[in-house]
Amino acid sequence: MGAQLDGLLNSLSGGGEVQSFTSAENTEVGAVQFALQTTAITAPAPAAPAAEAAPAPAAQSGDVEERIRAFLSGLLAQMEVQADIVIAPRTENGILVTLEGQKLGALIGHRGETLDAIQQLTNYSVNRGRAHRVRVHIDAENYRAKREESLRRLAKKVAMKVVKYRRNITLEPMNAYERHVIHETLQDTPDVITYSTGTEPNRRTVVAYSRGKHAY
Repeated sequence: MGAQLDGLLNSLSGGGEVQSFTSAENTEVGAVQFALQTTAITAPAPAAPAAEAAPAPAAQSGDVEERIRAFLSGLLAQMEVQADIVIAPRTENGILVTLEGQKLGALIGHRGETLDAIQQLTNYSVNRGRAHRVRVHIDAENYRAKREESLRRLAKKVAMKVVKYRRNITLEPMNAYERHVIHETLQDTPDVITYSTGTEPNRRTVVAYSRGKHAY
């Protein structure tokens, strides 16, 4: 993954061949595929490495915001999607970037896959060459909050079935954050335990009957 993204980002300022996106591609590609199809986005150059005698300084807030805005502006232009880039003040949890506009479904994709890819690429670009990493969260049309609420409702519904029928239920593949939402929602639910199984990208959460026990 790292080598592929390095190659991508190195090509961004080198005039690589431009490839177009279709609506279907925007909603189906995964993070790596999405990255490899994006070859002509203008991205900021990485900071010069610090001398070995002194540790690299932490990124200044303004500098990080400039890198985020530059990368996303180029990405949106390549995707031919118009959206305002709203960057919230940095907190201990990182920086929230909200993409605002009309009909941004192409930025979200199927089950948020395209939005996750954009978030991963942005984090990689912003933190490349940095000694102190900053977490960048990308959202559009309030998708993250809506998805989280949907997952919590799903978790509770499945837990009721597990207890009623005393049998385990395996959920669809989810990313790490979505699995965490399921675990967190059910961590104090009597007679239910949750655990993850499988390997990425098909790792799944199992909601299991626990015969009177409950655990995270």
